[in-house]
Amino acid sequence: MVNFGKKLMADQLEEWREYYINYKMMKKKVKQYVQQTQTGGKNRDQVLKEFSRVLDDQIEKIVLFLLQQQGHLARRIENLGAQRAILMERSDVSQICQLRQAYREVGYDLVKLLRFLDMNATGIRKILKKFDKRFGYKFTDYYVSTRANHPYSQLQQIFKQVGVVAVVGALSRNLAYLQDHQGSLANIYDYPSLILKDPVIEQINHSVQKLTHSTSFLQFLGQHALIVAEDMQSGSDLGDDKDYHFLSLLLNLVNTFLYMVNTYIIVPTADDYSVSLGAAATVCGVIIGSMAVAQIFSSVYFSAWSNKSYFRPLVFSSIMLFLGNLLYALAYDLNSLTVLIVGRLLCGLGSARAVNRRYISDCVPLKTRMQASAGFVSASALGMACGPALAGLLQTKFKIYGLTFNQNTLPGWVMCLAWLAYLLWLWISFKEPGHIATENSVSTQSSDSGRRVGGHLEDGLGEPLLIDAKPGQDDDGQDNDDNDDDPEESHRPATSLAAAYRLLTPSVKVQLLIYFMLKFAMEILLSESSVVTTFYFKWTTSTVAIFLAVLGLTVLPVNVIVGSYVTNLFQDRQILVASEIMVLIGIVMSFCFTPHYSVPQYVTSALITFVFAEVLEGVNLSLLSRVMSSRLSRGTYNGGLLSTEAGTLARVAADMTITAAGYLGQSRLLNATLLPSLVICLASIIATFCTYNSLY
Repeated sequence: MVNFGKKLMADQLEEWREYYINYKMMKKKVKQYVQQTQTGGKNRDQVLKEFSRVLDDQIEKIVLFLLQQQGHLARRIENLGAQRAILMERSDVSQICQLRQAYREVGYDLVKLLRFLDMNATGIRKILKKFDKRFGYKFTDYYVSTRANHPYSQLQQIFKQVGVVAVVGALSRNLAYLQDHQGSLANIYDYPSLILKDPVIEQINHSVQKLTHSTSFLQFLGQHALIVAEDMQSGSDLGDDKDYHFLSLLLNLVNTFLYMVNTYIIVPTADDYSVSLGAAATVCGVIIGSMAVAQIFSSVYFSAWSNKSYFRPLVFSSIMLFLGNLLYALAYDLNSLTVLIVGRLLCGLGSARAVNRRYISDCVPLKTRMQASAGFVSASALGMACGPALAGLLQTKFKIYGLTFNQNTLPGWVMCLAWLAYLLWLWISFKEPGHIATENSVSTQSSDSGRRVGGHLEDGLGEPLLIDAKPGQDDDGQDNDDNDDDPEESHRPATSLAAAYRLLTPSVKVQLLIYFMLKFAMEILLSESSVVTTFYFKWTTSTVAIFLAVLGLTVLPVNVIVGSYVTNLFQDRQILVASEIMVLIGIVMSFCFTPHYSVPQYVTSALITFVFAEVLEGVNLSLLSRVMSSRLSRGTYNGGLLSTEAGTLARVAADMTITAAGYLGQSRLLNATLLPSLVICLASIIATFCTYNSLY
């Protein structure tokens, strides 16, 4: 892996070299401060103040140069604008083409400036992270809180780029004037939907989007799925064109869709099914939650399995889900609650969402990865809506050869057929990626030699070529970027859940707590909806199914609004706090304070809770991908697995809470289950404010 320090030196423009962040000097400063504090030469306050001054000087150098370059570009655009005004009167086509080319030259220089800004912003983030790591201080909190929120903030110039965006707007507007649009000259302000096809504008837009992280709907959805574009310092991209197979990607998305349908298709009828087998209605929590219990374990082995294959895990997943749904359907005629729960456990053991995520991350080309990530989220949302809707359509009863087909068993039979058809399609159409086949072949041929020289090191890590090299140094004697202690260990993926947990900073832990909270609140809302609405409002299964389907259908519109508009107006951390507060309001509104609990109160509070939990999920995973260690971006025990485990544990806890609260009686079920949601939500809000300044 190429470290950032080397990449910064290699990618710098020679004529601008003196204006880049002096990353090597900053790293040396950090090491000096470590030594000085260990020997007692300087105390904590001295180190903080001195390093702050050094970083202030670096940022000021960058910002002043940035403003100078913006001024040069603005003057060039102004001069070209005067030429454009003259040419528009003459309508000289050849000179207009020359003028467009001149604007393009300005655009290419603007792209260089955006790349300059991006590299410096990355360097500032990395040096702050390195300082916190080496000292154990919350220096980022201190620095950001005192600099970013100041009225004369220079840090905002780098991270918000208001001036650069203004130059982008001026350039785009003038190129639009010169572009023929349906036979007339078009103004981008009169035609907001006008898309400029000019290549320089495409490059500028790509650079701006990369710099601002979440300025497009597709990127927001990609972060929602925790499938994000890798850092600029990441290694080779496995997802190249030769590995890409559209049908295989489609099969992964269909697997995601069917699994979400399978999860939620039983929610409207789970309470009736448990009653028909002689159990209490609130045992639906156990029935629904048993799938999540098994998923806790399946997520780990599927994540590990995807290091070697994608086809075999998907085949295994389909078989387990087929068998699980078969047992779920047969439990009615067998009159066995045990068979029912075992069926749901088998369904949970077939959860291949870790494989679906990993396939998109590894095997889809970077240019289409965000679209594939958006497809993953969309498939999940559509499955969440279609599951309850499909249950609402299965309101019939008949028998064939002694087997009962009714609203309780038909979800199992339908999903049996769906997974059988999927398995046949998978067997015929799926293509194992080339790099997986190559790695398996190489590992088979070299297993003996591999055991001699390095053991089974994950992701191809082997012995260093220069065994005499000093730890922590490259062949040119320079320090590795993030290799201060153990050069191999600092890049190696976590090899266990315990190792992954040790890499979690307070900011990451808070984001995982928020993810736990929102999944807990959503599971309480969805899983107990049938019991609560039947008790208070006498809703039928069809009505419950429609209600849940409508909730599921809100996911995509909400993501469109947040991803396309809201994230452009507010910082992610601001959206995070606002969403947490709205979820808290939704939970409080859900409590039954009077003997007469009304439908409008329930529906309104449910919509607020669900919609803002969805908003919170996308922003939460976006921030999680930023504050997480790079060692958690790959390997078996990665960030995606940790977030999946946190969400799955939340679902299990919520479903167990519903079952336990059932012993208090259905009249107390609602308030008893909402109380833990309220406490966890309050805790997550407090924790968010404690780490707010580190979420930058």
